[in-house]
Amino acid sequence: MKKNSVRQLTISALLVAMGIIIPMVMPRITIGPASFTLASHVPVFLAMFFSPGVAVAVSLGTGFGFFLSATPIIAVRALSHLLFALIGAMYLQKHPTIVLTKNKFSLFNGRFQLFNFVIGLIHSVAELAVVSAFYTMGNMPETYYTQGYMYSIFLLMGIGGLIHSLVDYNIAYFVANALSKQFDIPVFSQAKKLEQVKITILPQETRI
Repeated sequence: MKKNSVRQLTISALLVAMGIIIPMVMPRITIGPASFTLASHVPVFLAMFFSPGVAVAVSLGTGFGFFLSATPIIAVRALSHLLFALIGAMYLQKHPTIVLTKNKFSLFNGRFQLFNFVIGLIHSVAELAVVSAFYTMGNMPETYYTQGYMYSIFLLMGIGGLIHSLVDYNIAYFVANALSKQFDIPVFSQAKKLEQVKITILPQETRI
C-alpha cells in the first residue's frame, strides 16, 4: 500500500510538472483573440488513466502552479479541469475496457470517442463558465470585447475549447496506450485483465 502511494505521488508530481511546462514550450494556434496550446491538457488526461486520486492531484497541482506562473484566469481555468478529470477518471475506473479497440487507431472506436466527446463537453462548459465570469466582470483584454461575446467567448473559447479537448485526449490516449505496453497504467492493465477473462470464459459458454 505504501509503495503504491509513493508511486502515485511520484506520477502526480511528474504530470503536474508537465502540465505547467507544456504551455511554455509547445506551439500555439492563435485565432485572435484566443490561442490554443497543443497538448496542454494531455497531463490531466493521462492522470485519468491512473486513478481518480491522481486526476484530482494533477488538476489541483497544475491549477495552483499557474497561480504562480500565469494570470488568474488561466489558473482558474486550470482548476476547473478538476470537474472533468474526476468524472472521467471515475468512469474509466468502472469501465476500463473502453480503452480497448480492435482497430489500430482509437479514432475508429465509437464508444471511446463518445466518452471523449462527453468529457470534452464538460471540459469546455466549465472553462466557458470561468471565462464568462471574467468577461462579465470586465477583466478580459479589450480585444475580447471588441469581437463580442458570441465570437470571442462562446465560439472561440467554447466550441474551440471543445475541439482542443478532443484533440488532446486522443494524444493522451496514444501516449498512454504506447506506455502501457511497457509500464503498468492501471486502466489499461485492468482492461486487459477483463478482456482476458472474457476470452477464457467465452469458449466454456459456447459449449453449454
